[in-house]
Amino acid sequence: MNKALVIIDIQNDYFPGGKNELVNSTGASLKAKELLETFRQKNLPVIHIQHLSVRPGSAFFVPNTTGAEIHANVYPQASETVITKNYPNSFRETGLQNHLQQQEIKHLVVAGMMSHMCVDATVRAAKDLGYDITVAADACATKNLSIQGKEMEASDVHHAFMAALNYFYADVKSTAELIEQL
Repeated sequence: MNKALVIIDIQNDYFPGGKNELVNSTGASLKAKELLETFRQKNLPVIHIQHLSVRPGSAFFVPNTTGAEIHANVYPQASETVITKNYPNSFRETGLQNHLQQQEIKHLVVAGMMSHMCVDATVRAAKDLGYDITVAADACATKNLSIQGKEMEASDVHHAFMAALNYFYADVKSTAELIEQL
């Protein structure tokens, strides 16, 4: 058992009505749910990452708010590990690395939010730590971004980050492909 599903920050604030709504958060969460159900059926380890923003002036993922709670579509079972973090990189100042080592996990299957931030930071850190990583592209979501007066659509942001990760850091696949390979 050297493979685990890592679900990053699929939390209420990213959904319609939340404090930082993403594009296609519901669709991505339903794909993550498919992966989650498959991992559960196969008795494979599942790790939920929950971001709690403790920076002064934080507008979302504020501790002890409904928005910071893990979304119902991927809500953890009592037997599943939940690791809280305060930074985009899920390894930074958390017990994730220790947990993975104790469980002898070598391969991470990643789903989550945001493609351009926490998913990207975690995948790159995991590769640097020697893990094999597969990202379920359709089980990730992001938002529109802007830089120097140029607006970028969420789908372009998402695809650019998936393409960059696929180059060296991870195998990027669809949920259907991943489920077929499990």
